Amino acid sequence: MAFPSLSRVSSFAHTRVRTMLGATLCLAAGTMMPGFAIAQDAAPMNVYLNHARVLKLDRSVSRVIIGSAEIADATVADAQTIVLTGKAVGTTNIVILDENDNPIVDQRILVSTDEGNTLRVYRSTARAILTCTPSCEEHTKK
Repeated sequence: MAFPSLSRVSSFAHTRVRTMLGATLCLAAGTMMPGFAIAQDAAPMNVYLNHARVLKLDRSVSRVIIGSAEIADATVADAQTIVLTGKAVGTTNIVILDENDNPIVDQRILVSTDEGNTLRVYRSTARAILTCTPSCEEHTKK
C-alpha cells in the first residue's frame, strides 16, 4: 500500500487552510461593510395573508423590488419605512436598494394564512378554509 508523500499532504492541507481562511475573511468583510446584506440563506420573513408588516431600515431607500407582485406588495411609507403586505399564499423575495443601488435587504418572503383564526371545512375531496375574525369568511377553496 502506497502512502502519499508528506510534502504532498502538507501542500494539500496548506491549500485547504488558505481557501478556508480566504472564505472566512470574505464573509467577515461582507458583514462588516455597510451596504451589504447577506440574507438569502436566512430564514424567510413571514407575513400573514392580507396583513401588513412594517420594516424599519437604518438608511434611506431608493428602490424596492418584489419578486412576485401577486404574492406580496411593498409600499414606501417614508424614506426609511417599508410596509409589506401579503396578497396570496406562497413564497417570493424582496430586494431593497439604497441611493447607491447597494442592497439593504435581500430576503425571501413567506406569505401564509394566520392559522390561529382559521377553520377548515372538508366535504369529500373539497376543502374550504375560512378566516374567522370575528365572523367567518371563506378565502381559499381547494
